[in-house]
Amino acid sequence: MNESPKTGNRASTVLARRLGRELHRLRDAAGKTQHEAGASINSTNSKIVKMERGLVPMRDPDLRVLCEFYEADAKDTGRLLELARLDRERRKAKGWWQHSPQAGALAEYIAMEDVARRVRTWQLSLIPGLFQTSDYARSLAVSDGVWEDPNDIERIVDVRMKRQERLTGDNPLEVYAVVWEAALRQQVGGPQVMRRQLERLLEVSQLPNVRLQVMPFHAGGHPCVSSTFNIISFAENEAVDVVHTDTIVSTVWVENEEEGAVYSTFFDRTARLSLAPKDSVSLIDSICKGMYT
Repeated sequence: MNESPKTGNRASTVLARRLGRELHRLRDAAGKTQHEAGASINSTNSKIVKMERGLVPMRDPDLRVLCEFYEADAKDTGRLLELARLDRERRKAKGWWQHSPQAGALAEYIAMEDVARRVRTWQLSLIPGLFQTSDYARSLAVSDGVWEDPNDIERIVDVRMKRQERLTGDNPLEVYAVVWEAALRQQVGGPQVMRRQLERLLEVSQLPNVRLQVMPFHAGGHPCVSSTFNIISFAENEAVDVVHTDTIVSTVWVENEEEGAVYSTFFDRTARLSLAPKDSVSLIDSICKGMYT
């Protein structure tokens, strides 16, 4: 997951951007200008521009007036009000990650994960961050080459370990992880580090809120062979899933319902081609026992 040191902490605007696009769509459908929309809420078109770009938190009174002005139906209005409420909660959150510059671009993801109900993750070559040991995470940070100060590397490791608190507690995060076999065999940090990492996978696979499956080599081609991604789901009925994926140089958020549904379909197809949880555990255990020291 992209953790560039050049990216500072900021409040998550993923939901605000999606809300802004919805408002823009409604305004276009109603044939209204930004100036007219601004006048309807006794403001200027510049405020509408900021709202449609997701740059500002949105007040319920403004949203209700705009929805009425755009002749939106009750369902659309309710959905936008709920999105606005969720976005305000994200912006107000004073999460631990906001005090860690090393969280970098990961901070926005952690803000979403911290309030999520469930995460589905597909990984090609890495163990999911929520399941990593400190030695494995440290080896990844060192091999990345971006971080040189040992203290910075240790803070990166601390961020990853802190995230894992969501796996336990009163309201644990549900995690459905599908991992390609290559991630189990790639010796990040060497055989001893990797063996402990596989033992950690066996441990977390026993948690009631974790479902872990392995896509074996012998499965051949599959729908998600070319990319990794995380699908974040929330408890609220009106909250559409958000998809997060990384490239080498950037982070991509998929924030609309239609595209998100495509990722869900591909995840489900890949999971069906993967080993069942019991067989996945057996494979992990076999690889772990065969890992030389």
